[in-house]
Amino acid sequence: MDESRIAVIRRFNRLVTQRVGALEDHFLGRDRPLGQSRVLYEIGRNGADLRDLRATLGLDSGYLSRIVQSLESERLVKIEPTADDERVRRVRVTRKGMAEIDEMDRRSDEGAAAILEPLGEQQRERLVNTMEEVRRLLIASAVHIERVDPASAEARSCLELFYSEVDSRFESGYDPDRSLPAPADDFAPPTGAFLVASVDGKSVGCGGVRRISERVGSIRRMWVAEDVRGLGVGRRMLGALEEEARRLGFRIVRLETNRALGEAIAMYRKAGYREVPPFNEEPYAHHWFEKRLKRKGK
Repeated sequence: MDESRIAVIRRFNRLVTQRVGALEDHFLGRDRPLGQSRVLYEIGRNGADLRDLRATLGLDSGYLSRIVQSLESERLVKIEPTADDERVRRVRVTRKGMAEIDEMDRRSDEGAAAILEPLGEQQRERLVNTMEEVRRLLIASAVHIERVDPASAEARSCLELFYSEVDSRFESGYDPDRSLPAPADDFAPPTGAFLVASVDGKSVGCGGVRRISERVGSIRRMWVAEDVRGLGVGRRMLGALEEEARRLGFRIVRLETNRALGEAIAMYRKAGYREVPPFNEEPYAHHWFEKRLKRKGK
C-alpha cells in the first residue's frame, strides 16, 4: 500500500476527530463516553434489534452488550424480546433517553454550523460536496462480498429486491415465473456459487454463477442497490463472480440483460464482454454477452 496515501488518511483522521470535538470528554452527550452516545443515537427513536445494531456499528457482541446494559442502568433504554422471536432482543429508548438524543441533535447541529460559519459560500459548498464524496467512498471501502447459501434468507431477500427493481424498470414489467428458471440449487457448489455484497450488515448487491456446460458458466440475477451505485460495487461483484467461475473451472462466462439496464450494459462492455447472438430464449433479454476468462496470472 502507498505509504504517502496512508499518511494522508492518518492526517485527515486526526484533524477530523479534533475539529468535530470527538476528543472532548462529553462529545455530544452529557457526561457520556463517545461509544455510549453513538450507540444511543443509533438505537434512535424507533428502537433497534441488538443483532442489527451490532452489524450496523461493527461492534463486538460483548462490548455492545456492556454499553447497552450501561444505558439501561441509567434508564435511557429498555431491552425486551421481539414479538416474532423471543431469542431476538430489541432495544427501545425511554423518555429520558429521547431527551438525551434531542440534546445530541442540538449539539451536533451547533458543531456543524461552527465548522461552516467561518467559510465563504463557495468554500462551504466545496466542503459539503467533498464530505459527501468522502462519505460515499468510505461506504465503498466497507462493502464486503461473500459466498452464501443460495437458499438462505439473505439470498432470497436480495433476489426480492432484484425482482422489484427490474419490475419497475423493464418496459413490460417483470414476472420471475416467465423468466428462464434459475433454481437455488443451480447456484450451489460444486456447480455454482451465489454472492451477496453487504455494508454495515445491510445487503447492497448480489449475483450468481452456474454451470451451462463443463467449461461454460452463466452469470444470473446480478443486482446492486441504487444507493451504492457509482461506487464500483457492480464492477467488484462482476469481478468476484468471474473469480468464482474460474474456481469452478469455467473458461467462458455468458450473461444476458434487458435494454433498460443501460449502466449494466456499459459496465459489461468495459469489462471485456462482447455481444453475441442469442444463446437462450430468455423473454426479458435484448442483449447477450460472452467473455473468455483469462487464467489467473495471465
